[in-house]
Amino acid sequence: MTKKEYKNLLIRILQILSEQPRKSFNYKQIASLLELYSEEERRRVREGLEDLLKQDKIEETSRGKYRFKQKNVHIGVLDMTNNKTGFVVTDTLEKDVFVPHAFLNKALHGDLVEVLVLRTPPGRNPEGEILRVLERAKTHFTGVVRMKKGFAFVDPDDPKMYKSFYVDEEDLNGAEHGDKVVVEMIDWPPKAGSPFGRVVKVLGQPGEHETEIHSILDEYNLPYEFDPEVEEAAKQLPSTIEPEEIARRRDMRDRVTFTIDPMDAKDFDDALSVKKLPNGRWEIGVHIADVTHYVKPGDVIDREAFERSTSVYLVDRVIPMLPEVLSNQLCSLRPNEDKLTFSVVFEMDEEGKVYDRWFGRTVIHSDKRFTYEEAQEILDKGKGLFHEQLAVLNKMAKSLRKKRFEKGAISFERSEVRFRLDEDKNPVEVYVKIPMDTNKLIEEFMLLANRSVAEFVGKEKKGKVFVYRVHDKPKRDKLEELKRVIMKFGHRIDIDDDKKLAQAINQLLEDVKHKKERTLVELMVLRTMSKAVYTTENRGHYGLAFEYYTHFTSPIRRYPDVMVHRLLQKYLEGKRPRNKMFYEKKCIHATDMEINAQHAEWDSIAYMQAKYIKDYIGEEFEGIISGVTEWGLYVELADTMVEGMVRRTEMSNDYFIYDEEDKAFVGQRTGKRYQLGDDVRVKVVDVDLVKKQVTFELADDFSKRNNRDTAKKKKRKKKKKKNG
Repeated sequence: MTKKEYKNLLIRILQILSEQPRKSFNYKQIASLLELYSEEERRRVREGLEDLLKQDKIEETSRGKYRFKQKNVHIGVLDMTNNKTGFVVTDTLEKDVFVPHAFLNKALHGDLVEVLVLRTPPGRNPEGEILRVLERAKTHFTGVVRMKKGFAFVDPDDPKMYKSFYVDEEDLNGAEHGDKVVVEMIDWPPKAGSPFGRVVKVLGQPGEHETEIHSILDEYNLPYEFDPEVEEAAKQLPSTIEPEEIARRRDMRDRVTFTIDPMDAKDFDDALSVKKLPNGRWEIGVHIADVTHYVKPGDVIDREAFERSTSVYLVDRVIPMLPEVLSNQLCSLRPNEDKLTFSVVFEMDEEGKVYDRWFGRTVIHSDKRFTYEEAQEILDKGKGLFHEQLAVLNKMAKSLRKKRFEKGAISFERSEVRFRLDEDKNPVEVYVKIPMDTNKLIEEFMLLANRSVAEFVGKEKKGKVFVYRVHDKPKRDKLEELKRVIMKFGHRIDIDDDKKLAQAINQLLEDVKHKKERTLVELMVLRTMSKAVYTTENRGHYGLAFEYYTHFTSPIRRYPDVMVHRLLQKYLEGKRPRNKMFYEKKCIHATDMEINAQHAEWDSIAYMQAKYIKDYIGEEFEGIISGVTEWGLYVELADTMVEGMVRRTEMSNDYFIYDEEDKAFVGQRTGKRYQLGDDVRVKVVDVDLVKKQVTFELADDFSKRNNRDTAKKKKRKKKKKKNG
């Protein structure tokens, strides 16, 4: 038996023991289960058990009987890479578990799995094998049909889906070769190389706009529309506000009140009111659409809202959480209309200090709907409608923001990409949105309201059930990766002092503000951060430096805010909700759906970027190297944030070696280095709308290649002329 065969034997023994972790086996039983019957084979099984015992991977429960040692098995989520390997992200290990392709054992991206840690190389991620899939992340996938004789394969769009689906001819549902479809995974037999599937929907021709957008919707299981019963229930809701309802609320219709939102917003779920008080301070009201007045626990609208959990914002459309009757009409704080709201009302001075706060249901009347740009223009000019109120709010917001950063909040200001579409939803312009003072103004007052609600319940109603938005501090391995990357640009960061870590990160972000590596470092810092989640266990919000934090301000588009409104109202009424597990399960679902929505939105952006840049094939652009892998360079264009790849095989002006430690390519003849953060000029050479992939080539490669081609042509022409 070779070393490799013996190693595989140990893995197979561990697999048998891990599948029945409470049961003990002797070597004969294990040999039998492995179908090994010769004396030599059984001897090797006995030796293998002794080796595994020495490695502390199994335990001897009685003489000659062995059981799996549970400490090597962990539960986590599989995160696939594009090169058919994966990492299992667990809550129990500091570093993610690397899983080679051969040890995936039919697990797919996003699956909840049980992973066995086989070894932990010094200074690297532990390596393991997936023992079993506990829960599939999804069973429906989008892809393109590839016909064979009597059957077909569906090649998935998702590059992290490493297998095509085998589909019998009778399960094609009318799909033909080249169609974009939705395929359902129905089985994956033990000895089958591919999962078996059936086509459940034909979307159309790949590359067409509606086909690709619907492909994104189906890929992430997002609904196109509401069921008729949900729409009908929304239509039956009262469109007028009864005097009795107003009497039950704090009437704030006499305050100067306005909304500030994006230019293309249709739902306005927050408004601000401003009133000067006799004592020289200001009454500031943060008013949020009172969705829970209309949507009752367990009704048909509420059930649908919970299932969706969030609105999804694709580039060309919104998939709302609530029907339009609610989101754009009844609950939208439109100007010149009385609206029902749930409010936090503060007494503040102009430096942003809070002296008092009040929580409760209100009725308001918005005087004006501002866009961010309109409100900013008034601030910049120093005059205009409600200039005094806007100026006071802006001064308070800047003070609140400064105090947050002094307490250790992380200063994230990553630019966002935006599109201008024509009538046919084609992108005619891609631009980068830069946050204005008015964006930050609204952000600060929403943060203040969210924090205040969480503090009220968390501090004053200690031990009460509540929904928090928590954000854990970064994991050590990600901080070490950040430290290693930024050193290449001459930056330093102390990751050993937890108390000063946030300050160090902010200083780093400030240091790179006007440098070429800014985009890269900001992205690296973002990737270093943990994912914010919803939970009933308050752990604070690291990124915002808040001890207590929740989401209260967007119930039109986030279901956790709906839960927070209901819980807050119960506490204001003196009630004591006790069903913590009920809310925790809802929190888990809401977090999952939020992540799902983010990925759909990113895919939508990637598709529109690819569609935009397709018109510029053959043209050159300035960019920055945003990623380096063994198969090529990722380059992000400066003005549009379009990201594409320069394949290693196309870097033709030298033979380049991949330096994994420095994340760089080094030319063997010229010594030329391409590494993270470098400025480069690239040429667009190909765009795949189906895969949402853009291919670049280094511009200097093109010029040199073109010069060589021209020289060769001249040489051939000269030779041909000479030979007559």
